[in-house]
Amino acid sequence: MTSPFTVEVLVSDTDRLRAAEQDVRRGLAERPRSIPPVWFYDETGSLLFDRITRLPEYYLTRCERAILEARSEEIAAASGADTLVEIGSGTSEKTLLLLDAMADRGSLRHIVLLDISEEILRKAAAELQARYRVEVHAVVGDLRRDLVRLPRPGRQLWAFLGSTIGNFEPASRAELLAQFRRAMGPGDTFLLGTDLRKATDRLLAAYDDAEGVTARFNLNVLEVLDATLGADFDPGRFEHRAVWNPDGGWIEMRLRSKEDQQVKVAALDMVIHLARGEEILTEISTKFQPDAVPAELGRAGLGVRGAWSDDDGDFLLTLAAP
Repeated sequence: MTSPFTVEVLVSDTDRLRAAEQDVRRGLAERPRSIPPVWFYDETGSLLFDRITRLPEYYLTRCERAILEARSEEIAAASGADTLVEIGSGTSEKTLLLLDAMADRGSLRHIVLLDISEEILRKAAAELQARYRVEVHAVVGDLRRDLVRLPRPGRQLWAFLGSTIGNFEPASRAELLAQFRRAMGPGDTFLLGTDLRKATDRLLAAYDDAEGVTARFNLNVLEVLDATLGADFDPGRFEHRAVWNPDGGWIEMRLRSKEDQQVKVAALDMVIHLARGEEILTEISTKFQPDAVPAELGRAGLGVRGAWSDDDGDFLLTLAAP
């Protein structure tokens, strides 16, 4: 008999609107101006990011998948888990390798998914339930606040992949890792994906591809704000830039104003004046030194159980536990 899947909505449309209003008001009022990357992901943004992961310049997804193809059985055994908790699940493509390994061991009993997009979650939950015939509990929520509200069946392996942790500045990153630690049970484990430092030209190419897909993805955030907050950004008056910040150790994605312009954000009753050449920061993507990862996990109360890299040392998966 087929087991059901459940979709629990912790973030309503009203919650999302209020969060957007708060994030955008604060980000556009500060200097330098910024827009949090969570607002990239409307339907168009999600499709564009999926295209980015398949670009020749964007090595991250291929490298992480190569590690999972080689090491998922080992990771599943080391975790001892019967439940996979995927954070920012999206389409759950890469975690199929972990789920297959757990299923092959006969240990898979439950799947828990967390994502901000209800549409994507419902599709992923239905597909995973049909494939594995286990209980799937999908949660529409915000990883910045809802980790402790996730269901707690079984012994859990929490997967936070794609180097999404690199989108947070150090203080926010430390707080998020501490939230993971507080949400986890004593027998749970945590699998973290992190992109590693490499040649600057290679990093920049990954965030400014020749086909221009990343540029369209970056510019799309302005259309999200137009639709969500009644803004009148014109993406054609901005250009995409990718910049290496050596002090922070991260790539910055920015939108540069091509001219002096005025932008209204109706929902915020806000008008901003942008000078020609002024930039809006939309994302950082931290590139880690390998020894920094266990140190950051340790400060959050998580000890390393194992670590795996691809053959070229481009990407790192680290398994940790309270």
